[in-house]
Amino acid sequence: MNYRKFGRTNWDVSEIGYGMWGMAGWTGSDDGESMESLQLAVNKGCNFFDTAWGYGAGKSEGLLGKLVRANADKKLYTATKIPPRNFKWPSKREYSLDDCFPPDHIEEYVEKSLANAGLDSYDLMQFHTWEDSWLEDDRLLRKMTDLKSKGLFHAIGVSINRWEPWNGLKAVKSGMIDSVQVIYNIFDQNPGDELFPACREYDVAVIARVPFDEGSLTGNLTKDSRWPEGDWRNTYFVAENLDASVERAERLKPLVPEGMTMAEMALRFILAEPTVSTIIPGMRKTHHVKSNMAASDAGPLDASLLEELRKHRWDREPTEWSQ
Repeated sequence: MNYRKFGRTNWDVSEIGYGMWGMAGWTGSDDGESMESLQLAVNKGCNFFDTAWGYGAGKSEGLLGKLVRANADKKLYTATKIPPRNFKWPSKREYSLDDCFPPDHIEEYVEKSLANAGLDSYDLMQFHTWEDSWLEDDRLLRKMTDLKSKGLFHAIGVSINRWEPWNGLKAVKSGMIDSVQVIYNIFDQNPGDELFPACREYDVAVIARVPFDEGSLTGNLTKDSRWPEGDWRNTYFVAENLDASVERAERLKPLVPEGMTMAEMALRFILAEPTVSTIIPGMRKTHHVKSNMAASDAGPLDASLLEELRKHRWDREPTEWSQ
């Protein structure tokens, strides 16, 4: 496992981290299997774990706390997210700070997340939705500064809405935040235009989420893919999105080098971007952990392949199903 600096915090974090949504929000999850996968990741050098209160109303946070206690001799970096007060993802332009993150709500859910995990503090506390306009209300910064000064968390981050990397530039430039979490992958290359240069300038860490485009960049989806009732992917992969995603993924398959999977190629594409501090693929099973962790040791992709992959950029706008 290779490690990178997490912005101005100077934490050394594994460049392959662990996204924990699937352990609480997707069907087919088993707590025993989840803990086995989490522990295997630790054993292979992963030290950054990203969760949220919204992942099973704290269930995923509970698993993270259990993992930390089981590895008291190791430094595991813990990151969670405060849910918006209106419990609506993503945020919309018309949502105010009082709709989503009034000060009392922030404090309530910081305390709930600590209780769920049984931790005294988190390393990183993030807003699970974001609008740059909220920075105009100084109550946000005052509350976060107060809670941070009490030792409840050590760094502040924002999770940027899907396909809106522009809606975080003010946060980066404000000096208020230590990290941004944003979708970045072979298809979604927009963060490289403005967000990443700003993060480099202000020494803000970048957490790259959704490296496999919710599954399409593994190459395993088809136009007939379906999920059990209640699984979030049914609402994301509506026909309009599933068909287009599968078609674009099919065009990538001829580019996958011999002996490499599409998923490995997708991860190594992201690792080629030095602004990225860590990638957080979801890993519910041990074979996912083994394959994803190995991408860190495989080295850079060939420059000519990277150039070809950049041609597969897909500029998308948020819709009613993109959440």
